[in-house]
Amino acid sequence: MGIFKAYDIRGIVPDELDTNLARRIGFAFAEHIGGSPLLVGRDMRVHSPEIAEAVIAGMRGAGAHVIDIGLASTPMTYFAIGSQDVAGGLCITASHNTGEYNGMKLCSRGARPISKTTGIAEIELACEGRQQPSSTRRGGGEKLDLLQAYAQHVAGFAQVKRPLTVAIDVANGMAGHTLPAILPLLENVEAKIIFMEPDGTFPNHEANPLKEENLDPVRELVRQTKADFGVSFDGDADRCCFVDETGATVPADLMTALLARDFLAREPGKPIVYDLRSSWVVKEEITNAGGEAVRDRVGHSFIKATMRDNGAIFGGELSGHFYFRDNFVCDSGVIALVSALNLLSGSDESFSSRVADLRRYHSTGEINFQVEDKGVVLEALKEHFKDGAQDELDGITVEYGSLKKASWWWFNVRASNTEPVLRLNLEAKTAELRDQKRAELIELIGETEH
Repeated sequence: MGIFKAYDIRGIVPDELDTNLARRIGFAFAEHIGGSPLLVGRDMRVHSPEIAEAVIAGMRGAGAHVIDIGLASTPMTYFAIGSQDVAGGLCITASHNTGEYNGMKLCSRGARPISKTTGIAEIELACEGRQQPSSTRRGGGEKLDLLQAYAQHVAGFAQVKRPLTVAIDVANGMAGHTLPAILPLLENVEAKIIFMEPDGTFPNHEANPLKEENLDPVRELVRQTKADFGVSFDGDADRCCFVDETGATVPADLMTALLARDFLAREPGKPIVYDLRSSWVVKEEITNAGGEAVRDRVGHSFIKATMRDNGAIFGGELSGHFYFRDNFVCDSGVIALVSALNLLSGSDESFSSRVADLRRYHSTGEINFQVEDKGVVLEALKEHFKDGAQDELDGITVEYGSLKKASWWWFNVRASNTEPVLRLNLEAKTAELRDQKRAELIELIGETEH
C-alpha cells in the first residue's frame, strides 16, 4: 500500500484512504502499541472527522480506551501524548498536502515518533487483509479539551522583552485553531494575521511555506503593517518559514543558526542537532557559540532520536521543522515563532541585520530530480567525485577544498524518504562556483523536477 510512508501515513481520500482502512489502521495501531489508553487528535480537513471516528472505532475494537481531543494541530497532539499518561496516539492530518489528502502521524508513549522501521511497516502488514478486525474486548472512550493547557505550555517558552509586531499567514491551517488561545498569553506581541480560519479546502493558497510563491502573502503583510518579521505556517502547524522585515526569506537552516545562538546563551555547551542539508554556517555558529554541533540524517524520527541520545536542547531541519527539548523533543511551528520573538526582543537590531552575517556562503536550495534507478545514480556520483571527501550518512555528501579558499564547495544527494526523487543540496564559497557546480551535477543526474 503506497500510503504507508517512511514517517507517516498519507493518501487521497477515499481512493487510497477510506473509513474501512482507517478502522483497520486504528485496530492495528492499538495492537502494535499493546497498551492503553490511546489518544487521537485531528486537523480541519473535510474528511478528518469521519477518518478520526473510524480510527477510534478500530482502536476501541482492539480493546483500547481512547481519549479524543478533537481538533488539534500536530504539535498540540504531540503535547497531549507527551503530557498525558497514555501509551501512544496519533494525529489525523496530511500536513501540507492539498485538501484531497489525509493521513496520520503516529507516536508511542512520551510522543516518541513511530516510523516505517519502528512500526508503520508492521501496521501496513496487519492492514493487508480485507476482513474488518474484530475483538471480543471493546475499549471505552472519552473526550478531553486540552487547548488551554497547550496554550499555557507554548506561552511558557516566551521571554519577549520589548514590543514587537509579527505578520502571520496561517494558510487556513491548524495554527488558526491554536493561535487564538496562545497569542493573548504573549506579552509585548502584536500579531497581524491573514487566512486565520481553519479550512480544509485551503481556499487561499497551498499550505506549504517551503514554496517561495506561498510566502508572497506574508511578505505583503509585512510591508503593509511594517512588521518586525513574518512567519507562514504549513497545514498542521508543525513547520513554519520566516521572512525578515524587508520580506526576504530567511531559510530554515539560517533560522536554526540564529536560534542556536539564543539557546546556547542560556545553556552553554549543550548539543544542538541539525540535518546534513543545512548550510555550513549552522555548524560554525553552534561551535562559535560554545555548543556541540551534531549533524544528522534528514527526517523527524532521526532528529528526535539523536536529540534524545545526545541530550540536545534544540534542533532544526532545512524543511522548516524546529525541535525543542522542553517540548517533549518534538517539533512545533508556534514554539519556533515564540523563539524568534524572544531572539529579536533581546536588542533593537533588525531581523535582516541579524541574518546578514549568516549569508556568507552561496547555496542552491534543494533541487529535485525524477530518477528511475536512484541507487545507480548515487553509485555513479560516488565514482565521479571519488577525489573529494565523502561520507554516506544520508545519500552521499562530498566536500572539496579548504573553507578559507574560494575553491571550497560541497554537495549532498540523497533519495527522498517520501517521494520517488533524488534531492540535491549544494553550497560554495562563491556564487560563480555554486552555479558552475550546479550545472555539472544537473548534467550528471538528469533533468530537474518542475
